[in-house]
Amino acid sequence: MQDAEQGSAPELDGQGLRIAMVQARFNEGVTDALVAACRDELLALGVDTEDIDLVRVPGALEVPLALQALAESESYDALIALGCVIRGETYHFELVANESAAGVARLALDYQIPIANAILTTEDTAQAVARQTDKGRDAARVAVEMARLLEDL
Repeated sequence: MQDAEQGSAPELDGQGLRIAMVQARFNEGVTDALVAACRDELLALGVDTEDIDLVRVPGALEVPLALQALAESESYDALIALGCVIRGETYHFELVANESAAGVARLALDYQIPIANAILTTEDTAQAVARQTDKGRDAARVAVEMARLLEDL
């Protein structure tokens, strides 16, 4: 969805929010960059550094379980899923991409907590690297926007 029209975003204020990120270690160079961009954007939006937690898991399939534990703690206003799945030569790509995304979406609905999904699914490493910074920042903005929206609803 490159060059997709995203509409105008509201002014975002992350002050007072507690946010946790779950990072898949697989394709760690990309996921480290996602975390850095996400954390930087959260800080720029006013989230205090001590209100940002990071949990690391082996891969994208393990992200939903960690998100579930965080949601059950009732300690966070929003969660962020960070990972990178790169297409290989087998059906495994589709399995991991689909199941991790479905798990993240189901948890957001079941626990009524915003979860920004920034698990990249790309054809190759170059595509992932090209998206890592923007998607990390986008995830932070989505988490803050949705946390504030749910406060208002």
